[in-house]
Amino acid sequence: MTVIDTTFKMYVDTPEKKDPDTYSRTLRDYHLFLWSKPLPNGKIFALTGKDERPYNLYHSSDLGDFRLSSDCFGHTYSKRSNMADIVSAVPKADIVAFWELAFTIGSYIIFPANIIDNRPTINGIRGMNRLINDRFDFTLECIRRWYSDIESPLSVHLNRYHDFFQLFEDFQGYVRFFLLDDLVDMDSCSIRFWLPFTDFGKSNPLPADVVEYKEYMNNIMKFINARNMRITEWAKLRR
Repeated sequence: MTVIDTTFKMYVDTPEKKDPDTYSRTLRDYHLFLWSKPLPNGKIFALTGKDERPYNLYHSSDLGDFRLSSDCFGHTYSKRSNMADIVSAVPKADIVAFWELAFTIGSYIIFPANIIDNRPTINGIRGMNRLINDRFDFTLECIRRWYSDIESPLSVHLNRYHDFFQLFEDFQGYVRFFLLDDLVDMDSCSIRFWLPFTDFGKSNPLPADVVEYKEYMNNIMKFINARNMRITEWAKLRR
């Protein structure tokens, strides 16, 4: 029986300089445990995984055939040259605490990993699109708009994986399935952004200064901690 340790850092069982999303066996096992469960329609989204790296996940049933991979959304931006001056002005101990929390299970989700029409996966385009810059709150806003048939910077990419997103029926179903409740005001169906947000192209994904960076850091850490608690409670009920 899998026991979820929300303090476990996924780099611990990852080979040096490798990405836990691909190379952490613990992360693979946690994903298998957390997301193999009933969908909103009551059918089980049973996941399997191979015992060799890379640790992809698979589902095959009348719901469809899916290959999925892990994606981390707790980005510190501490290794980006255009953020170096801002990050260096924040106490190193704060950055380390942020960085380590970003390696816990509360900072991970899964997305489809199959490449369609030689176009980027969702995981890939989140980092390449300058209007998103790996911000998961921005990504979730794109997903919210997709379910409401509203255009966003990721619309065409989400459309390629419509079979996956349709599994959850609507945005609320997606949020609840992946235990993302603490990032959404479910009454108004709006995202609790980590920095003030006006719209894509008007709100820079990257913090503009030290004050904004600290606000971003505190809000994302608050969310990861809350999601870790939510995961812990859900895992207790599962056992």
